[in-house]
Amino acid sequence: MSGSGELGRALRGWRDRTAPATVGLPVGGVRRAAGLRREELAQLAGLSVDYLVRLEQGRATSPSAQVLSALARALRLSAAEREHLYLLAGQWAPGPGQVSAHIPPGVRRLLDQLDGAPLSVWDAAWNLILWNPLWAALIGDPSARPGRERNIVWLHFIDPPCRISNTPEQEVRFRAAMVGDLRAAAARYPADAGLRALIKDLRDASTAFADLWDAGVVGVHEAVTKTVHHPTVGVLTLDCDVLTAPGADLRIVAYTAAPGSDAADRLRLLTVIGTEAMTEDGTPR
Repeated sequence: MSGSGELGRALRGWRDRTAPATVGLPVGGVRRAAGLRREELAQLAGLSVDYLVRLEQGRATSPSAQVLSALARALRLSAAEREHLYLLAGQWAPGPGQVSAHIPPGVRRLLDQLDGAPLSVWDAAWNLILWNPLWAALIGDPSARPGRERNIVWLHFIDPPCRISNTPEQEVRFRAAMVGDLRAAAARYPADAGLRALIKDLRDASTAFADLWDAGVVGVHEAVTKTVHHPTVGVLTLDCDVLTAPGADLRIVAYTAAPGSDAADRLRLLTVIGTEAMTEDGTPR
């Protein structure tokens, strides 16, 4: 069997064994098999159904590292299975010198259970890799956005998001923290070509970023209040906290509202009228 055929067979096997409930999907309706439907896996991985079909049938032979990473996360592969996936695709799994998008099982369970707050997970370079339905409803569904449009630093300096507004003081602190994070990531992952390219392109495209980078600016993330302008439920004033996952070099961004507040009422409304199914891999914080 060809390498592409083996890859397709492995993907079908992993999809068939993955119960919808384990990835946060509803179990209702009649199902011919216990595993995920192609449409569900495609949504979870941020891929088109047509492309997933071609992968499983061995007609798509050169999936990118980003596609493999998204599939490994969506299927919740173990470390050994993830490495096998990359080998079947003719690639080496990302090594210790590169930014990792691997999400530990404990972090996944945490996000699955905390469905009452908008949550998102970012890698060390601030690429969005996982979000829950309420986050997509609040900020906007990033599943159709290409790679750079899922990087918060790129969006903030090049194409600012329209739903979140910062005060001038918040803007200064946020930019310093983002630049500091990229500087630290570049030191930890010197072999990551994608990270180097991101920093170079940011310096070329944004004078503001280049000035902060060259000045050696370093900042830290603080608990702040964010104002989100939602097109349906209106303006929400929410607390925004950046949490870290020990040992994984991930950032978890959580939006919360004080109990009984107007923002809490609007969030509850949003859970009813604007949620999307859990998906992976891209947007503004």
